Amino acid sequence: MHNYKPAPDLLKDRVILVTGAGDGIGAAAAKAFAAHGATVILLGRSARKLEKVYDDIEQNGGPQPALVPLNLEKAVPEQYLELATMVEKEFGRLDGLLHNAALLGTLTPLEQYDLKQWAQLMQVNLHAPYLLTRALLPLLKNSEDASVLFTSSGVGRKGRAYWGAYAITKAANENMMEIWADELETNTRIRVNSIDPGAVRTSMRAKAYPGEDPNNLPRPEEIMTVYLYLMGPDSRGTTGQRTNAQ
Repeated sequence: MHNYKPAPDLLKDRVILVTGAGDGIGAAAAKAFAAHGATVILLGRSARKLEKVYDDIEQNGGPQPALVPLNLEKAVPEQYLELATMVEKEFGRLDGLLHNAALLGTLTPLEQYDLKQWAQLMQVNLHAPYLLTRALLPLLKNSEDASVLFTSSGVGRKGRAYWGAYAITKAANENMMEIWADELETNTRIRVNSIDPGAVRTSMRAKAYPGEDPNNLPRPEEIMTVYLYLMGPDSRGTTGQRTNAQ
């Protein structure tokens, strides 16, 4: 998978929604998908950041993206349904969904974890991916070959002290991915997998490891091979898998 060479038109004519598309891994994935032919729906909290990614995609000759500014912390179920209605009206289907948006919170012992922040992370990291997948499911079912990707983490696969709500939401995402994959495998053309990006040069990584030299880490653009493979048709039949980008 890591030696995979994606075809230039791998994602031609596909419609793919990326959450947290304003920067970091989300922006890199959106640009990579567009560079291989996809029409990307950019979802994020900051319209300004999304517009920068939008401009980069257009300047590089990718298909015109769509912008969806949405604050996942405050979004209610009705807003996800409104988003689904917009996607259906504009495109009629959805071929790919990358759940990338997440909050880190603080590295704190569980017994001292701030309850307001706990609820905030549960909302963004766990409730939002569920509500978004559920709302968009009819559109994914309209696709000839749909892929849903959850972003995982090493601490979501093996709990570690002080990682608190972040680790717990990531573990829950892995489990949710496996349930969706199992439920959708028989009667749909939707596959569902997760990717642990590993240590990458992002603002979230810098916040978690302030003493680390970011120059020793790969840039988000350098780990896109697995994202492209799992989002494209070459991974048909692969579902319910916990994968690693590095």
